[in-house]
Amino acid sequence: MDGTILLRGIILVVGAVLTLAGFAVIGLGGEVALSGLWLVVSGGALMIAAVLERNRYRSEAAERRMEPPGPGGGETAGEVDVRFRPTDEVFFDPTTQRRMRVLLDRTSGERRYVAED
Repeated sequence: MDGTILLRGIILVVGAVLTLAGFAVIGLGGEVALSGLWLVVSGGALMIAAVLERNRYRSEAAERRMEPPGPGGGETAGEVDVRFRPTDEVFFDPTTQRRMRVLLDRTSGERRYVAED
């Protein structure tokens, strides 16, 4: 299992536990109800973040298909749609120290990122 998927799953479970605990605390009533509300909001935020989080430099289509990230966290070079053409834009990813090339679909303006080395 991909480490990113595992991490998302863990964050979802922690968020769900916090949310359920928050509802239980709210059910107790009294002065602790405000603490329960804080747990519900925190747990909900974690669950939303886990669902909406995307890997850096990846397309939404690759995320939906749950494709493994390519080198440098971008697209897998051999699997980028042919409508994407290389541009002159390159940068070094500060985390992986890989040189990333920007690919562009000139009709839609959509971008993809592929490691060059």
